[in-house]
Amino acid sequence: MNSENNGLGLETQRESWGSRIGFILAAAGSAIGLGNVWRFPYLVGVNGGAAFVVVYLLLIAAVGSTVMLAEFALGRAAQKTPVGAFWVLSKTHTWTLVGWIATLAGGFIILSYYAVIGGWTLKYVFSSLSDLMPLAAEGKSGDVFSSFIGDQKQVVLYQVFFMLLTVGIVYGGVGKGIERACKVMMPLLFVILIILIVRSVTLPGAEKGLEFYLKPDFSKITGKTVLDALGQGFFSLSLGMGIMITYGSYIGKQERLPSSVGWVIFTDTLIALLAGLAIFPAVFAMGVEPSAGVGLTFISLPGVFAKMPFGNIFSALFFLLLFFAAITSAMSLLEVAVAHGMDDFKWSRRRSIVIMGTLVTLLGVPSALSLSGPPKIVGKDFLDAMDFISNNVMMPLSSILTCLFVGWFWLDQGRKEVTNDGTVPFALMEAWVWFVRFVAPIAIAVIFYMGLKW
Repeated sequence: MNSENNGLGLETQRESWGSRIGFILAAAGSAIGLGNVWRFPYLVGVNGGAAFVVVYLLLIAAVGSTVMLAEFALGRAAQKTPVGAFWVLSKTHTWTLVGWIATLAGGFIILSYYAVIGGWTLKYVFSSLSDLMPLAAEGKSGDVFSSFIGDQKQVVLYQVFFMLLTVGIVYGGVGKGIERACKVMMPLLFVILIILIVRSVTLPGAEKGLEFYLKPDFSKITGKTVLDALGQGFFSLSLGMGIMITYGSYIGKQERLPSSVGWVIFTDTLIALLAGLAIFPAVFAMGVEPSAGVGLTFISLPGVFAKMPFGNIFSALFFLLLFFAAITSAMSLLEVAVAHGMDDFKWSRRRSIVIMGTLVTLLGVPSALSLSGPPKIVGKDFLDAMDFISNNVMMPLSSILTCLFVGWFWLDQGRKEVTNDGTVPFALMEAWVWFVRFVAPIAIAVIFYMGLKW
């Protein structure tokens, strides 16, 4: 445990990860979210299959790893969450604003509507084992989903249930709560994926899905493909949300940050690739047209499972997989808000979890209600508006400013933090400096610009 001054002249013990594998699983769990399971496989399919994967891997190695390493270094050096980290390292309120943007985006706005969708996954786990499969077999999956999201009381109930589960885990702290949960959920997530892959690829006609997903078609690589790969890589790694700075503040000085970044990115990408192997062979085998987002996940796939022997079991396993992906991300997001209360307001974890958990839950209620009507913001459902503000504006802005701070104002100290054990080759270190100063902020600025245009 790391010592820190609590502002009252008393030394307190900062929580820390119990093991390296626990930290990597927790960081990977924060990165592995709902988008890895449905959005990444779809983008691979429509952007040239394996050719897109090559572009994606190159971009996350260059840009994603650059930003993640910068965020880990900031957190570990300051031993604080985003707001406190920028204050400790800059001593100016101007840079502290970057911490506020990340904290509000991740710890509050994103989690508020993410819990709504997390609640959907829970609902579908239970429904898969009851009435969903017979209705899906009759082609009524769309009606089931519309009926569910139109029932405001039920949607709010599942949102609150999901938040209570998240609060319960985070209440246990970094080691006994988040790390322990990830050590259980991440292996289970992997096992469920393997079961679904075996079932999917053994279906008659599955080879068409495998060809769609894995056969490279470099003729489909366009400027939009590169932009899709860059955007997916950036957002899937939980960057700009304050998570990696917060998690970095719990890392011991003996930890090799570049190695940790590599393992997190590897795990995140592996799960995303495996999700495609579970989804597309089954989708093609059952003659379903692949499409992105909610339509594929909550409407098309139940119809696919309904046509399988023991489809209710495989459907329940799939939505349990989604639930694990959702809650590992949710606990990371909530920890940003809770740790902020502990660091910057000197609250106990119990007090912070109650206050922050309640605020986030209340903020999520309008998103749950907006699915079947008002409130709306500038013509968007409240949930869509919160998603746009956080993902298209706040996260890119936070990451751009983080790169500029590390690359131009905190470079000497940042270089020392990254190379604290002396194992980072000089050439690799200089490449990271160049990327954090120029490549990453410019690339993220392109995402920012295109996101505002859309």
